[in-house]
Parts: sequence; structure tokens; C-alpha cells
Amino acid sequence: MNYISADNAPVRNTGQIKLHDAAAFDGMRAAGRLAAETLDMIVGHVKPGVTTEELDGLCHEFITARGAVPAPLNYRGFPKSICTSINHVVCHGIPGPRALKDGDIMNIDVTVILDGWHGDTSRMFHVGKPKKKSERLIDVTYEAMMRGIRAVRPGARLGDIGAAIQEYAEAERCSVVRDFCGHGLGRVFHDAPNVLHYGQANSGIELKPGMFFTVEPMINLGDWRVKILEDGWTAVTRDRSLSAQFEHSIGITEDGVEIFTESPAGLHKPPYG
Repeated sequence: MNYISADNAPVRNTGQIKLHDAAAFDGMRAAGRLAAETLDMIVGHVKPGVTTEELDGLCHEFITARGAVPAPLNYRGFPKSICTSINHVVCHGIPGPRALKDGDIMNIDVTVILDGWHGDTSRMFHVGKPKKKSERLIDVTYEAMMRGIRAVRPGARLGDIGAAIQEYAEAERCSVVRDFCGHGLGRVFHDAPNVLHYGQANSGIELKPGMFFTVEPMINLGDWRVKILEDGWTAVTRDRSLSAQFEHSIGITEDGVEIFTESPAGLHKPPYG
């Protein structure tokens, strides 16, 4: 796998790793901030009795009112503007008429396209009063993501990210989903490289300044295996154990890493109240 200046690369996934300049960092900061602001906005609306379709509508209106486009809408046929993944749904849950219940946990995944740049982020939410096992899973998942991000720096290896996540999650008696991964992004929604959330340290490609990608581990209380439902999108745990996910979009700087999707309101993980 080789690296290419993003200025010289086509706006599609060619398998090459794009290295971005300072102007691109500005674009990603703006897109990432809007995605994070969308999740900040929805916090007060996640409560028992609200449907995931209502949450989708609120996010769609918020994003489009600010001159952006929700990237998931019509992406490869996906019918909604956000993903809402409840309890044992691992990812890509489709918003619909299902009303949230007290004790549910849910991931909301938002990607916006602002001036051509993609801001991609997700957070977990408690619905009503959380259960102890749910709180623990969410805490472990957030920390797993942050440990993966802390492994990012110029000269490190891609495998260092997955190794940091897997080592921590499994030490906490949780499992790491293998079927989905983080991804490069920028002007392309899903670009090279694939970012696995498990693996061996000091393996894989070298991380270089200018790389943009997501870190988005999915952590299960039970077994890591998943299956896809008949809608072709919704992934669930095979053993119906609870699953959680957090996601940030990041860029590698000359001396470390920048998180583009940090919450402006400081609402990084539950409890948000």
C-alpha cells in the first residue's frame, strides 16, 4: 500500500493512503465539529417513548439547516440520515417506529458532508435509568477507543491501534467485533486504510502526518461474532449480548494526533445530564 498527496489523488478510494495538507485539516475540523454538535443537540431528545425515526428527523433538520448533507442518506441504498443501534445491535441500525424503552442503550452514528469534507462520529446513550452492566460496557468501550487513539502518532504502526483496543477490552472480559473496522476519510466517506480494532502491535503500515481516519471499536459483553439481518444493514450480536460503540474522526499531525469530532459541549460519554 502506498501513500499519495491528497491534492494529486482522485476523489474515490483507490487503495492508496492520502496525505492531507493544512487546508484539509481546516475542512475536517469544521465537518467534525458539526457532526459532534449534532450529537450534542440530540442528547436532550433521547428518552423513553421517543422513536428512532423522530431522532433521525431531528438530526437531518439540524445538519441540513447548517448547509451540510447527512452522508448515510441514500449511501448504497441506506434509507435514513443517521444510524441508531439499540442494545444488541452492533451497528448500522435503521431508524424507524421503534420507541425507546427505559434501560435501553443506543449508539447514534452521524456523518456529515460539509463543503466536501466528511465528519464521522458516534456516541452511546442511556435511555432512562441505566443498568450496571450497560454502564460498565459503555465505560469500557469509550476507554478502548481512547486507548486506540492514544496509540496514534507519526512512526507508529496501524496494528498498534487495534492491539491497544483489544488488550484493554479483553482484560475487561469483553470482546472486540472483527467484522467492521475504522476507515480512512476526508473527501471520501470510506477510504484507505482499514483500521482494525484488534491485532498485533508493531504490525501494519506506518502512520504518517496528514493521514485521516476513524477509530470506532464495537465492543460486546459476550461473544464477538455478529450476523446481518434481512434488511441487509442491521448487524446484531449472534448471542444477543449487549454491544456498544464510540467513534472519532482523527488526523495525524507532525507530533501526534488531532481529534476532529470532540464534543464542543464536553458531552464525551454518558451520563450527559
